[in-house]
Amino acid sequence: MTVRRNDGRPASPRRPGFRPGGRPGGPRPEAGPGEGVTVLYGWHPVAQALGNAARGLHRLLATENAAARLAEEFGGSLRIAPELVRPSEIGRLLGPDAVHQGLYLEAEPLPAPGLDELPADALLLALDQITDPHNVGAIVRTAAAFGVAGIVTTVRHAPGATGVLAKSASGGLEHVPFVTVRNLAEALIALGERGFTRIGLDSDAPASLDTLTVARPLVIVLGAEGKGLRERTRSCCDVLARIPFSGAIRSLNVSNAAAITLYALGRPQA
Repeated sequence: MTVRRNDGRPASPRRPGFRPGGRPGGPRPEAGPGEGVTVLYGWHPVAQALGNAARGLHRLLATENAAARLAEEFGGSLRIAPELVRPSEIGRLLGPDAVHQGLYLEAEPLPAPGLDELPADALLLALDQITDPHNVGAIVRTAAAFGVAGIVTTVRHAPGATGVLAKSASGGLEHVPFVTVRNLAEALIALGERGFTRIGLDSDAPASLDTLTVARPLVIVLGAEGKGLRERTRSCCDVLARIPFSGAIRSLNVSNAAAITLYALGRPQA
């Protein structure tokens, strides 16, 4: 099945003042102890941030073992000198359940691009009210592995700014920017006007992922577990598709579904 965008649906008019990409510097998917400060913890998030020249750094706390590991990883040349602390000191900052691996970093949020700044041949993900930070973090990690150029999400009904997301992303936040918009449907309309094919994942869709032939630019739209895609979001997709399950379980965690869909649709077509 070849996806065609000319489905005859009229594009909804934009509301006055709508700007693709939403407000500049919208909410970040990371945690911060104060406004404009992001907290990252754990080996992969902190090491990836230290290696990202675009990430401004404020304060790095490290246990003696973790600091030695960083020195080995970066050849003794770190962009910020660590403050040596006991593990319990980091635990007091993050809480008893945080797996920090002896590293805690306060940093600047990364720049957030607007829709108009994304590449013309981009592969994107759009999240429709997916709020669980573990799920979103896992999606970010998968997106980084498949070369996703950006993740479109909304100002409201998006994951809270918590370090849990960054930890679950395992360093992926340094490679996949979030594009924060006010209204997801209008953002999808704007992407459609730029030539993006919009594929909505829906467990009840008649089309199967393995029957689709798509080309970039492409945006894959994912809905929250249980609720799925909202009706307005569905109406802005060019095609709805399902994962072709063959076993007794007919549904997956949304981050697993994202990984399967990116593998099926995200590879460049010959």
